[in-house]
Amino acid sequence: MKNLRKYGIYILTVAVLSVGCKKLEDFGDTNVDPTKVSAASTKALLTYSMQRTQESIGGGLGFTGLANGGPVFAQYLSEGPYLTYSPFNDAAVLNPSYYTAYSEILKNLNQIIIFNNASAKEADLNGSTNNQIAVARIMKAMVFWKLTDRWGDIPYSEALNSEINTPKFDKQEDIYKDILKELTEAAAQIDGGAPVVGDIILNGDMEGWKRFAATQRLLMALRMSKVYPNAGGFAATEFNAALTAGPIAAGQDITYKFIAGDANNQNPWFRNYTISLRNDYAVSKTLVDYMTYSAANKDPRLPVYAEVLSNGQVIGLPFGNQVQTNIPNAYSRIGTRYRAENAPAYIFTYAQVAFAKAEAAKIGWIPGGDAAAKTNYDAGIDASLALAGVSNPGFKNTPEVAYAPARGLQQIGLQRWIALYLNGWEAWSEWRRTGYPALAPGPNSQNGTNIPRRVGYPTADANTNSENYNAALQQQGWADNSINNRMWWDKQ
Repeated sequence: MKNLRKYGIYILTVAVLSVGCKKLEDFGDTNVDPTKVSAASTKALLTYSMQRTQESIGGGLGFTGLANGGPVFAQYLSEGPYLTYSPFNDAAVLNPSYYTAYSEILKNLNQIIIFNNASAKEADLNGSTNNQIAVARIMKAMVFWKLTDRWGDIPYSEALNSEINTPKFDKQEDIYKDILKELTEAAAQIDGGAPVVGDIILNGDMEGWKRFAATQRLLMALRMSKVYPNAGGFAATEFNAALTAGPIAAGQDITYKFIAGDANNQNPWFRNYTISLRNDYAVSKTLVDYMTYSAANKDPRLPVYAEVLSNGQVIGLPFGNQVQTNIPNAYSRIGTRYRAENAPAYIFTYAQVAFAKAEAAKIGWIPGGDAAAKTNYDAGIDASLALAGVSNPGFKNTPEVAYAPARGLQQIGLQRWIALYLNGWEAWSEWRRTGYPALAPGPNSQNGTNIPRRVGYPTADANTNSENYNAALQQQGWADNSINNRMWWDKQ
């Protein structure tokens, strides 16, 4: 398969046709079917792209909590009958594909920008030109961020150019800085014109898209804390700029909404457990142990996160078992709240923002020191409990949970991890950055005592884009495509 297909061709939804490289009038009206549209609808392209970000595509590429690999990497889930991810030696870990992210998401989003720059017609139908372009840019920025955080240096600046069959791999640092620029410019581009049509994430709320961009900027800035640690450095400056721009606040969580009764838009965990009648995953003993602070203090989110068995207990499956394990009635599966047909996917939550601000205060990026860290830490816990449907205002003040300056970063890291439940790829990235909570591979690990620091590039890159592939390894200082290589922001 040529790289043009891997990176460049965008997928069309039903009854939507693509435009060619020349105008139809250049060929007269020969073979023109008047019953078919001549250009892909931007609202259809947007809806389709948004849907694809939430599917477990490309070997588990789902961008929030709905890809099976991420929750295993983050040790929210343990594998039962099929031991695929936890040994860290399967192709889904060593060489997973990212091509569908380019061809089925990024190319579609880029096409929205191309169409709007070429014609005002789509602006009349599907929102103002500026608003359509801005939303497409913000969505592209989110997808590229998730890709680079999983693989490292990736095709970026040349990846969506259909004239380039073998795109170069841009440095992660350059990608980060360009994404931050894109988010800033896109938010500023949003105007007072018609809202975007086809937006199934924020339903055309353009102020919400500004918050989306600022929230991502905030979290990306904190991801750079090890390479730009100083309070006056690039990352801290970007963090404060994102705060000024206005990330999400309490009650403004950004979700992808699945629909009960729609077989094409059901929560994938519902499809896995209820439709396919599969029992591949149980909650991990790691998660249960961390949420059991003491015999007298169990996290009130635990019986919501996990199935309560007939004996009244939540029982976690040890992570990384060496033998296949039958799960039903022996170990707790994902809780019904999170595997309901219409259970949402959490893209960004206020709890994430609160914990980011708590850490920023603790390390001196924003004012207030430990007092501000505690305020935001408490707010993050309360927001996470509310998201799980739990009312327990005193929980944050229990002895094992109450903020203590001497172990503040450890506490923030643990509570962030718990709050990110099932958003495994994001939780894994935060664990790589902070080291919290302490995680270890299971006894079935084929990767020694190491949890992967990345996933490996697809095998096809080494074969069909070998020059750029080899250059990418060299510019990152890597001898090979190892899953133990540390990427740019992942410093010891």
